[in-house]
Amino acid sequence: MSPTSSATDTGFLQEPPQLPNQYDADAVLRSHLRRSVDPDVLRAIEPSLRRMGDLAAGRLLELAHTHRRDEPVHVPFDAWGRRIDEVHVNEAWREYARVAAEEGLVATAYERVHGRFSRVQQFALAYLFHPSSQVYSCPLAMTDGCARTLEVLASGLPGATRDRVLAHLLSRDPAQVWTSGQWMTERIGGSDVGLSETVARSDGNGGFTLHGTKWFSSAVTSQVALTLARPEGNGLGGKGLALFLVEVRDAAERLQGITVLRLKDKLGTRHLPTAELLLDGTPAVPVAGLSDGVRNMTTMLNLTRTWNAVCAAATLRRGLALARDFARRRVAFGASLAEKPLHLETLADLAAEQQASFLLTFFAIELLGRQEAGELDARGESLLRLVQPITKLTTARQTVAGASEVLEAFGGAGYVEDTGLPELLRDGQVLSIWEGTTNVLALEAYRAALRADALPPALEEIRRRAEAANHASLREAAGVALRAADHLESWWSEAATRGPWLHEAAARHFALTIGRSLALALLVEHADWALVHERDARSAEAARRFARSGVDALSDAPRPPLATTRLALGEVLDPEAL
Repeated sequence: MSPTSSATDTGFLQEPPQLPNQYDADAVLRSHLRRSVDPDVLRAIEPSLRRMGDLAAGRLLELAHTHRRDEPVHVPFDAWGRRIDEVHVNEAWREYARVAAEEGLVATAYERVHGRFSRVQQFALAYLFHPSSQVYSCPLAMTDGCARTLEVLASGLPGATRDRVLAHLLSRDPAQVWTSGQWMTERIGGSDVGLSETVARSDGNGGFTLHGTKWFSSAVTSQVALTLARPEGNGLGGKGLALFLVEVRDAAERLQGITVLRLKDKLGTRHLPTAELLLDGTPAVPVAGLSDGVRNMTTMLNLTRTWNAVCAAATLRRGLALARDFARRRVAFGASLAEKPLHLETLADLAAEQQASFLLTFFAIELLGRQEAGELDARGESLLRLVQPITKLTTARQTVAGASEVLEAFGGAGYVEDTGLPELLRDGQVLSIWEGTTNVLALEAYRAALRADALPPALEEIRRRAEAANHASLREAAGVALRAADHLESWWSEAATRGPWLHEAAARHFALTIGRSLALALLVEHADWALVHERDARSAEAARRFARSGVDALSDAPRPPLATTRLALGEVLDPEAL
């Protein structure tokens, strides 16, 4: 403080960015719904979306800021030394739970009032909700996955148990609603869950008790969980595991054979209680037989990966909304950032990535809604099997890069925790790790193409949507998508000539090329519609920018095995190897 200043003489104070109703302000979301949803359905669902848009910009956002420092607390013992393992969450977390129940963020998909559009409504709500929810979307994702698993796969559960648990998971009553956890990761195996060491022992009455340690268990305040364990006598690997339903607490609200060893100290998602758990006699019921647990977990994983993509697109959208508003308020070198050509270029590139991310995500959602409505044929099923991992990995990487760009757009303020901006990047980073890293999902996409012949329908989608563009301004962008599709097809057909090492080594390039070229084709198609029906060229400009950013990762194919291995491991590389 200078000698002439006082405590009230603060000088210039920067006006912070503001958010209006997040549904009304999201031109891409509203345009997409107008194009893809039946008009009568849109009129019916729009009030719920507008209500959520208001909450996301108002009450929920305010709670997130007020309780920014109030992270979960683990209380292992009571005052008299009794083991209680209580996990206390903040007021905001409890309010998110109430809003999520009342607004049907899970229930909407299962009430199916609007048929195949029910998933669109549900995930549009989640897209608006997530950025203001301190990642309460995580337990919602696992609850959705658990509900769908019980709905289609619960052959091993007693009907009364299945119906009772589903009724709680799908309730809109905050006093009755439950959430679900998902306990797969153990110290010995993250992505390789087939190594799981947790043992399931028969209790002699048709049930089992679980014994082992779960190393990364999200949303430990949930009432139920799906988890993997190996029934005694079963062989090794994923086939020897079984999928179990655990009711976490008994009628007296005591944990059932579960000890919370500690809460995880994470980079981000710090309001989400994630714990290491010791299971020592935890009662459990097999969901679908006593084997094939990894395969049976796929239903849940496919849904949580879809939620992951929705959260990625939503995070990128929130960052862009804040950066756009700030550009109008921040003055530097005599003009607002909104008048600076280079800053506008940066925001325009970010907007192109966000639109592509959104459209790819909602394409996956459309396929899911059609599948659940019984409207997806064999080709569509094959396509969905490829699109789900592709969408998750593509959107996650877009968001991590985009969130970093958003922070930079705010200068020093982007690095200050009080602004809430660093949380976008910290929480966004988990999206490329949760539910399968980029490489793990790339290998899943590779296997879908190999075993389910899923590449031809994906190429068909890219070509059909890119070729739908009639406007001259979109022809160049459409051509980029079409050339990427041709490259994918020729690369895949020549697989045998490269050998298995190089083929697998390029799986990441392969997956990203599918994801980005499909996103571009979807963007081109939407842009053409917007030009004709809305007289709006913003999506067309986004398509051109996205095309210039590059969609064909296969053009940078891996090097021969020896060169790659030596460079990756830091070993001396003989020039002859090149």
